[in-house]
Amino acid sequence: MAIVRVKGFAIWRDRKPPYKWRCRHRKSGTMIDLAKFPLGGMTFFSECARIVALGEANEPKPGTLGQLIGRYRASVFFTDLAARTRVDYQRCFDYLQPIADTMLDRFTSPLIVTIRDKAAAKHGRRFGNYVKTVLALTFAWGVERGYLTINPAAKIKGIRRPRGLADPNRPWADSEREAVEAALPAHMRLPVALMMYCGLDPQDALRIPPTAVSDGMIDARRGKTGEAMWFPLPAPVVDALAVAPKHYAITLCANSYGKPWAPSGFRASWRPIRQELEKAGAIQPGLTLKGLRHTVATILAEMGYDERTIADMLGQKTIEMARHYSKRANKTRKMSAVVTSFDGEVNRRRTKNVKPA
Repeated sequence: MAIVRVKGFAIWRDRKPPYKWRCRHRKSGTMIDLAKFPLGGMTFFSECARIVALGEANEPKPGTLGQLIGRYRASVFFTDLAARTRVDYQRCFDYLQPIADTMLDRFTSPLIVTIRDKAAAKHGRRFGNYVKTVLALTFAWGVERGYLTINPAAKIKGIRRPRGLADPNRPWADSEREAVEAALPAHMRLPVALMMYCGLDPQDALRIPPTAVSDGMIDARRGKTGEAMWFPLPAPVVDALAVAPKHYAITLCANSYGKPWAPSGFRASWRPIRQELEKAGAIQPGLTLKGLRHTVATILAEMGYDERTIADMLGQKTIEMARHYSKRANKTRKMSAVVTSFDGEVNRRRTKNVKPA
């Protein structure tokens, strides 16, 4: 058979029987059915041309949001982000796909507000704010490279939380931690202990390998920030490790089948436990696994540790999130001192000798 070559397509023959010929468009990954379009025939070349034209039609137009997003995603500023952060950004880019052909010079601050509000109405306030944030970061990258002259999303604020809305991921009370620990099955105790006493994010607790724990130390990196977390294991975690069911999974924690936990699977196992404890009155509504990071930060702040130390414990690059996590403890400590001073002043004035009228 004559050798056939087409620019942009990979053509090869299987190394094992039945030794079939195959053809794939390199850029899109589209396979050509060589039984339907015989290799080297007119129909084959027509199909190749159709696939190439389809790919060109899907290319973002110059000067559009789609082109800017595509070039930003190909840059090191995106590829160097943590895997979880890239996934979060991509959710926003997917949401913006319907307006990918919009020219960049049409984006104004009012338009960004409209995009933010529509995203919030469809997927919630937090997602709307996140879309605005990702747009601001992408536009800032584009301004530095001359794609835009100004960043239309730079000064747009996020949508405020409604008044009276409960704090998300609130810290756990001591009684709640004790109730949950007593109710957990054996295969869930270790990952919860890592969240509860090491401040690990739920996804990080489920994905760390067995090699991350040795000689009584934990040596891991936070998935979202890439920051190192290295410190001695608290005693409750050591105890949980000692009694954890044996398994051969590639992760430190495993489900009841001895396989790595999927985050969705762990949430599905946690939900009925939480609901039963709520019904029994052992815990209050609003308990989340993410709240255990707030719990660790709150306890450390109440012990008097500074925000940089708390950030290191939680695997945070900056102290802003540590300040956010520990704000309840900071306010409690501050107001305790204020009330003590106020109480002393009131009592001093009340006990002062006053001449009778």
